Amino acid sequence: MIASERGEVGLAAGIARLRDGGGAMDAVEAAIRVVEANEADHYVGVGGLPNLVGEVELDASMMDGATRRAGAVAAVTGFPHPITIARAVLEQLPQHVLLVGRGAERFADETGIERGETLTDEAAKLWREGLGGDALTPAGDGAGAGEVAYRQDMLRRLQAMTPPPGLWGTVNVLALDAAGNLCVGVSTSGYPWKYPGRVGDSALIGSGNYCDNRVGGAACTGRGELAIRGNTARSVLLALAGGADPAAACATALRETLELPDEYRSGLQALCLTPDGGHGGASTRPTATYAVMAASDESYRIEKRSQV
Repeated sequence: MIASERGEVGLAAGIARLRDGGGAMDAVEAAIRVVEANEADHYVGVGGLPNLVGEVELDASMMDGATRRAGAVAAVTGFPHPITIARAVLEQLPQHVLLVGRGAERFADETGIERGETLTDEAAKLWREGLGGDALTPAGDGAGAGEVAYRQDMLRRLQAMTPPPGLWGTVNVLALDAAGNLCVGVSTSGYPWKYPGRVGDSALIGSGNYCDNRVGGAACTGRGELAIRGNTARSVLLALAGGADPAAACATALRETLELPDEYRSGLQALCLTPDGGHGGASTRPTATYAVMAASDESYRIEKRSQV
């Protein structure tokens, strides 16, 4: 199993599922649920940073390399484990791939997935500080001058914001099981202080997640809008199919985004796992890493990503 930064906290739980005979999807879900429950991680699950109006909206996806079936959810509120909803979409709603907002929440209720609080006091404090110390409250439900001014103010604030310092963003977990099946899972609370309803690459198959037993699995973290425009996860697999090794394939896919104009550009990263257990990653920023753990390991180890 491999995981992006901060995903290492869940690897032991995922490896335990593999040791018990579970499949790659079991391992990925188990690992990501640990990350989603980690209140100290303000970019995934419980404790995730709210959107511009103070609501925690969560996105997640899972893709099975054996069938290339996928499940994804976006803009989910009130559920601490969106990865479990994404897996339920994959397995129980095969006529669809992606559910959003209230539809995803209704489906989660119907399948018995647990609700729970996702906004923590610390995340709320960070949100208020990020907005300059005052909370935004709607001017009303109408379309009058006050409501228009409120929306314009939100847009101005969003455009002025820069990403917080440190390692922030999505978590990727990729697993290869004893049967040779690959699975990729992605979970996130999205861009900090995002505009309500924003969906990044994490829920979009081909952009933030792609998996195919014949070639490999890949996932992305960082500036999701660039990964969407570059279809980056899928591009990693195309480079793999062309003969590149995992790290080089990730680097090739990231380079395709460098020429895209983006006045809000920030770091973008890719991670890859192949059917023979090969793995690698790349990043547009220096000193980026990822975590690796095998069934025979007592703990994870940290590997460097190549820099683009």
